[in-house]
Amino acid sequence: NRQPLSPKLEDEIASRLREWIQRVDGVIIADQVPERNCGTISERVRALLGELAQDSPRTVVAVDSRVRIGEFHNAIVKPNAGEAVSAVYPDRVEGPPDRATVEASGRELYHRNGRPVFLTIGSEGILVFDREGMKHVPAIRVAGPIDIVGAGDSTMSGIVSALCCGADHSEAALIGNLVASITIQQIGTTGTATRAQVLDRYREALT
Repeated sequence: NRQPLSPKLEDEIASRLREWIQRVDGVIIADQVPERNCGTISERVRALLGELAQDSPRTVVAVDSRVRIGEFHNAIVKPNAGEAVSAVYPDRVEGPPDRATVEASGRELYHRNGRPVFLTIGSEGILVFDREGMKHVPAIRVAGPIDIVGAGDSTMSGIVSALCCGADHSEAALIGNLVASITIQQIGTTGTATRAQVLDRYREALT
């Protein structure tokens, strides 16, 4: 939706968020509309999500945002390398960022937000930033053709599902990588990953 979110709809969204935040294990915010205040995540809704995340520490609140990942607060964020660097260095106009710049961006996002950062780096996996520092959780290598459309969404689903079940941050990143390794092999369709498939892929990765 490329139209500004109306105050009436903002009120409805806010009401439902307040009602449900204490009744669910996790909330995923997918902010994919680049135009400001369009789609579902307006500035007002974003501010409310930050307040609710702060007041609901037992609920996993995680954000994926195409152009505004640096504007969310009190929530886990899952940027890719380009999104993280753009949030921290908005005036940067060079080519693809080097690894040092990506890592510095992840550290800065964690410093600003105080919540874990799961920074995806494509075929290299995920960099996790938390109170223990930075950890690299490698991707799961797969053979044959792949379709990466939706890989970020499936990674997020794996991460949040794992966190809701009590996984630590590195374990959650591993689950995200496992799920993505399955969905990218499903060509031309929205991929899914069952628990059995995730377990099988984990066993394969151990061998």
